[in-house]
Amino acid sequence: MDAPVTKFGIGQPVRRVEDQRFITGRGSYVDDIDLPRQCYGVVVMSPHAHARIVNIDTSKAAAAAGVLCVLTGQDAAADGIGLLMVPMPEDMGGPKGHRARRPLLAVDKVRAVGDRVAFVVAETLRQAQDAAELIEVDYETLPAVVSVDDAVKSDAPAVWEECPSNVSFTLAFGNKDATDTAFTKAHHTVSLRLESNRLSANSIEPRAAIGVYDAAEDAYTLYATSQNPHGNRTQLATNVLKIPETKLRVISPDVGGGFGMKCGGYPEDGLVLWASRRIGRPVKWNSTRSEALLGDTHGRDQVVHGELALDEAGKVLGLRVNSMHAVGSHNFGSTMVNIFFTIKLAPGVYDVPALHAIGKGVYTNTGPVHPYRGAGRPEATYLIERLLDRAATVVGIDPVEIRRRNFIPPSSMPHKTATNTTYDSGDFARVMDECLKLADWNGFAKRAAASKKNGKRRGRGICYFLEEASVFNERMSLRFDPSGMVTIIAGTHSHGQGHATVYAQMVSEWLGVPFENIRFVQGDTDAVPIGRGTYGSRSMQVGGNALKKAADAIIDQAKAMAAHLMEAAVGDVEFKDGRFGIVGTDRTMALTDVAKAFYRPMLLPPQFEVGLEAAGSFASEPPNYPNGCHVCEVEIDPDSGAVALASYHAVDDVGRVMNHLLCEGQVHGGVAQGVGQALMECIRYDDSGQLVTGSFQDYCMPRAADLPDIVSELAEIPSTTNPLGVKAAGEAGCTGAPPAVIGAVLDALRPLGIDHIDMPATSSRVWTAIQHARAHAQ
Repeated sequence: MDAPVTKFGIGQPVRRVEDQRFITGRGSYVDDIDLPRQCYGVVVMSPHAHARIVNIDTSKAAAAAGVLCVLTGQDAAADGIGLLMVPMPEDMGGPKGHRARRPLLAVDKVRAVGDRVAFVVAETLRQAQDAAELIEVDYETLPAVVSVDDAVKSDAPAVWEECPSNVSFTLAFGNKDATDTAFTKAHHTVSLRLESNRLSANSIEPRAAIGVYDAAEDAYTLYATSQNPHGNRTQLATNVLKIPETKLRVISPDVGGGFGMKCGGYPEDGLVLWASRRIGRPVKWNSTRSEALLGDTHGRDQVVHGELALDEAGKVLGLRVNSMHAVGSHNFGSTMVNIFFTIKLAPGVYDVPALHAIGKGVYTNTGPVHPYRGAGRPEATYLIERLLDRAATVVGIDPVEIRRRNFIPPSSMPHKTATNTTYDSGDFARVMDECLKLADWNGFAKRAAASKKNGKRRGRGICYFLEEASVFNERMSLRFDPSGMVTIIAGTHSHGQGHATVYAQMVSEWLGVPFENIRFVQGDTDAVPIGRGTYGSRSMQVGGNALKKAADAIIDQAKAMAAHLMEAAVGDVEFKDGRFGIVGTDRTMALTDVAKAFYRPMLLPPQFEVGLEAAGSFASEPPNYPNGCHVCEVEIDPDSGAVALASYHAVDDVGRVMNHLLCEGQVHGGVAQGVGQALMECIRYDDSGQLVTGSFQDYCMPRAADLPDIVSELAEIPSTTNPLGVKAAGEAGCTGAPPAVIGAVLDALRPLGIDHIDMPATSSRVWTAIQHARAHAQ
């Protein structure tokens, strides 16, 4: 506690102060909250992927012991409960599409297994579960379509009758004519059809919600597992309950992970509020893990056709992208973001003179798809990196060399891509060279020989990724109290990122306030005036820079008070290391002492307001572009197809680093999720639309034993788009890992004649590929 401020300043690897609460069981999650007279809700989900609801009989459930109410879609309509709203491209000047808004409870049709059909509230959870089993729903089943390939066929069943093509919207970037010309001139062309498998976020804390209606105030409180409490308030107040936002308070306490999945307002958030109003008591709902796999939004689920045109030397001339992304049964949350970034960032870090990219959002009779860690950036990177690996083979050059020949050089920064995106900074060749050295790229042959001696096939893969980070604007506040303590009031929302630690480091350095004297507040719409939450690697650019503006405003306000207290002119006062001083003298005052003067109960000079506080705002206009190089080596057992990660190395350009420990932790966590996508994870439906990966016995995720020691370094190439020079790290690992891992798998299998495999590269899929290759070779 007596350590100097520099120990806790910017860049220091300070351990997360939040963890002391978490590892000692003192966190406060929604499920830890129990309110007086609280009762419990259970959702009845559809067992069919596509069906008409002929009748719902709730009489037995309503008469069951302890039941307080049973709600259906017809009740919602009668009570004026609205539909969840979703942004579409047309709202931002893009092309028109079909907007399928989601109800809290289905009324006439269900369009996916897991669609919410009824909500039962009872005195106890067991009573609610038992009563839910008594609800009788008469369904008329209809044909279902599950894959995007099938959904766009002319004879496919329509998920929505008013959208017979099943295409919700189409986005496009680039110039078709220029791209066609580039392909005409090309010496080499390569093409690939790739799949990005559907994933589940599987946050360590499942979703939960408690709704409270206060009849005396005619107001609501929602306790929710949300990454974006203010956005959730807007959604529920404006579109569902149709009340002023001041009538709804959203509290998002400790949240155990989100990965984008917890951004949107879900039906259950509205159901607990509506039910509370109906019965006059708090209503609590908790998702089970099986309900989460079924009812949470999913990520990815893309099929893309890509083509690359190159000259004789392997220089890229043009790129074509035709991408289809599953929307699922309804447009939900920021679905269009996945498609937008997939095609916008298709060029990656390479100088691609001509591009034409099309992305379509496609309805299927599956659960809705929503941004999941990376949201389009991994899909974009996976395509261009796989195409370059294929091109290197066709042209006959090393995969490192083909990247080097096509990198955008630092001298071209800022660089505008063929998608009209301007990269502000980056030294891609330097970062790649650092990663190659870290991974001992030139020593691979020796390691491969050792693997071969042990009966294994060793391969290596390289990926260079780029992502666009940060979105929207943000507001951050600082407030001193009469004792000189300072509180950070954050519009962002930390759910594992460590904001309470890193923001305090920054304020400690800027204001000279002891680290331990800084308090952190977030996640309560009554305590935080406005906020946008945390997603899209936005918190450090918009939150950090807004916080810097707030700190500067505090200094400006306090300087005038310091001048008054020291009887000096404001122009003669300077601020340094947490103290105000009169220039040319040794007279100084600590900021914390000056802050106390703002709280005098009397004799406060009239030019000063009571209290010392300030707010700052910052917008991601323009955003920043973190990037990095990842190298992976794998060993494959040809007899079983089992893939083992032998090593993983990463060098990430994240701009200026605020806390190395937290930043590298973000990279490592992202790599684990990217490895999961590459080798194991996949949400699967059968042809009828039934979920067949409905538990962790069926949905595989990486464990600690599946991952090598991830060796990572951070390259600090400052961004020019914001005063702090920060970029981002939150989505780096999951963007770089899939192409690096799959590239390594294919490198190991290429001598057998295998040049393609889709994710996840499970042992079964790899073994099958090996058997087919051996049979073909005979």
